[in-house]
Amino acid sequence: MALKYDPKVDFVPFVIAKGKEEVAKKILEIAKKSGVPIVKSSELVDELYKLKVLEEIPKKLYLAVAEIIVFLESR
Repeated sequence: MALKYDPKVDFVPFVIAKGKEEVAKKILEIAKKSGVPIVKSSELVDELYKLKVLEEIPKKLYLAVAEIIVFLESR
């Protein structure tokens, strides 16, 4: 699962890639090679996986995703 969020452009984070098994491994591989931070949260991923690619995250997930964004920005 991969999300995109640019506060200068995007109002809400949205899904840009998702997959299971081999596809998920490829997403992680590309992220690592690109220097994209990776946070693993299986409960959040289960909820996000229900979304379509390019779909904004629902309001019920704002807090969980915001906490991850704050964590990543503080690194």
